Amino acid sequence: MTQTATRTAAADVLRAQRALVTPHLRAAVDTLPAPIRHIAGYHFGWWDAAGAGGDDPGGKALRPTLTLLAARAAGGGTDAALPPAVAVELLHNFSLLHDDVMDRDRTRRHRATAWSVFGTSAAILAGDALLALAYDTLGAVPRAGGTAMLGDAVRGLLAGQHADLAFETRADVSLAECVAMAEAKTGALLGHACGLGAWSAGAGPALVAACAGYGRRLGLAFQLTDDLLGIWGDPARTGKAVYADLQARKRSLPVVAALHSGTAAGAALAARYARTGPLTDAELAATAALVAEAGGRDWARTRADELLTECDRILDGLNGDPAATAALRLLTAFTARRDH
Repeated sequence: MTQTATRTAAADVLRAQRALVTPHLRAAVDTLPAPIRHIAGYHFGWWDAAGAGGDDPGGKALRPTLTLLAARAAGGGTDAALPPAVAVELLHNFSLLHDDVMDRDRTRRHRATAWSVFGTSAAILAGDALLALAYDTLGAVPRAGGTAMLGDAVRGLLAGQHADLAFETRADVSLAECVAMAEAKTGALLGHACGLGAWSAGAGPALVAACAGYGRRLGLAFQLTDDLLGIWGDPARTGKAVYADLQARKRSLPVVAALHSGTAAGAALAARYARTGPLTDAELAATAALVAEAGGRDWARTRADELLTECDRILDGLNGDPAATAALRLLTAFTARRDH
């Protein structure tokens, strides 16, 4: 299958699963106090800042899609997987609302971020509300263990986010530290999204762990690709400003790999990162070129491909719905070469 065909087929899978989750997600958000609901709905793309307008579907809904498909691949059904799918999407968007505040990002999904429209404090409170709602949604499921898994995901995500922020003021971040940060920040949530799907299917610990392992590897591959897009992505596709990560001097995975390459380009990149003050457009383009010249771009792509091969091996061991497993394989391939 060509890359274009893979992207199209993956988009169809995501669209179909998002259509299943969205009514339940909206019903959950509708229970929030009106001012918080207004901000949350804007963030999800359901209305504009005034509370009117079209119905933008928002993000890709990758995490709830993984929950629904993992449930079926583990031998369960969609209905039981909907509460954890909604919960992981609420948790993800809690993290996005806070992440935009911490990074001072003004654009997400081709529109102004919630904090830049409603203010920092209001966006933080909306994020907090989504986190509480995630626990409420999963806590309503009679089967034990779900909220504990969600708590593990939250702790991992927060640890990764804290490390990510700390790295912005450190010049000595190792590649191992950076990988561990990404495994926590992104891998924890995708891992638990898949694990919760298997949990909703009534799977035993070994199968839940296998699905979670698939998700963690996919999450790290996703973060590697995300970091590449943060430097070389097309703003028209990503919805974020070009070179935003470089302007913020983020120690993303390709950047840290380049910094530790032992090359002249890596040394020049370190000198560029040590400078204070904003970089010009020309300097940002030159900085991106240094990351590539030092091998950071190739390393990130190669490592992502290795992780996706490991994902496929784990999927080989699942004995549930073959169509769901095939859809997971498709999303694995999509993650490797996505452009947004």
